[in-house]
Amino acid sequence: MSRTDMASWLDCCVRIGFDADRAAVWHGRLVTAYREPQRFYHTLQHVEECLDHLDRAPCARSALVEMALWFHDAVYDPKSSDNEERSAALAAAALKDGCVPGPTAAEAQRLILLTKTHQPGEGADDAILIDIDLAILGADESRFEEYERQIRREYSWVAEDVYRAKRTAILKGFLARRHLYVTSAFRDRFEDRARANLTRLIGTLQ
Repeated sequence: MSRTDMASWLDCCVRIGFDADRAAVWHGRLVTAYREPQRFYHTLQHVEECLDHLDRAPCARSALVEMALWFHDAVYDPKSSDNEERSAALAAAALKDGCVPGPTAAEAQRLILLTKTHQPGEGADDAILIDIDLAILGADESRFEEYERQIRREYSWVAEDVYRAKRTAILKGFLARRHLYVTSAFRDRFEDRARANLTRLIGTLQ
């Protein structure tokens, strides 16, 4: 079973209290969004990988985190700087439409906004959500290289020299962190490989 198919979505909706009559509608909207033509990395493949990581991660409120992951890139325009805010707003509209209690909807919004800076707040599942979103950095070499090609295609409108400079700066920012991953579970699985991937890619870009 695919983690992004209707059955998986409905299971999450049931656990979070999303009205069943509205759930199918929103699944269709999300699938359509993640298939938009400007996307090459921020697609259903990314959501699928995130949900697979969630299934293996210790998580206090798995349904809430899963819902946040479904929506965290629901709005994606590579030329825009407010994708996270707009994705959070879309999640709020969907959860309200699905009659999910306001505090739960607000927490989902807050989790989505964490993916803008990848810095956790004080929520019980903040660190897990952030680590899941960054797990791609610690993927095996072939998947990591595919990921970089996908990102480059999303920014195909950027001149090569500009892309290389800006991408290098972003990657160096990650590499300068004391730890790329907040939780010990993700650090043990991905930290070393992520640093090797980033170092290799920076060398290529420079």
